[in-house]
Amino acid sequence: MSTLDNNESENPEHTDRLKLFSALGSETRLRMLQRLTEGEMHISELARELSISVPVAAKHANILEDADLIQRKVYGKTHVLQLNNKNIFHALDIFAPSRTVEVEKGATLLQALKKAAVVEVKDVHGQDNIVSTNGEEGFFVYEVDGVFSDKNVNEFVFDKNSTVMWKKLEPISILKVKVKIAEE
Repeated sequence: MSTLDNNESENPEHTDRLKLFSALGSETRLRMLQRLTEGEMHISELARELSISVPVAAKHANILEDADLIQRKVYGKTHVLQLNNKNIFHALDIFAPSRTVEVEKGATLLQALKKAAVVEVKDVHGQDNIVSTNGEEGFFVYEVDGVFSDKNVNEFVFDKNSTVMWKKLEPISILKVKVKIAEE
């Protein structure tokens, strides 16, 4: 095992990602998650809908809960499961390429980004907005040390070493709405 592998196995974030991807590696657990997108359910109801036993559903629910993909509420002997999908989005950050750049104290985020990637900037309503990163057009947001900022890329200045997660807003569905027109 390489030094990198040793360091990754000791990293709690790496362990969380392994739990997440392992939890997603089961067809039954994926079906459970898909069903929970429609709302919370009793574990016995979920088992019945998936044609599995309650003990099997409970075993899979424990794995999903350990991966922080679901939350469980207990009311006496009744267990109600609810989807917790925010962990999926954070786990996908592993696939983002990583760059290290050096800037002077007081440098803006735009200056740092220009050192890390090819960015196209356009003036939108009097503000510089990045409309393309490495040829990928879209809308972008960012986190600095895990916190979203409301500042423009020209307004955010660095006063300490930081980690920026530059994120393209992707068209990921968070809600499907079926609209029916009432008959007249």
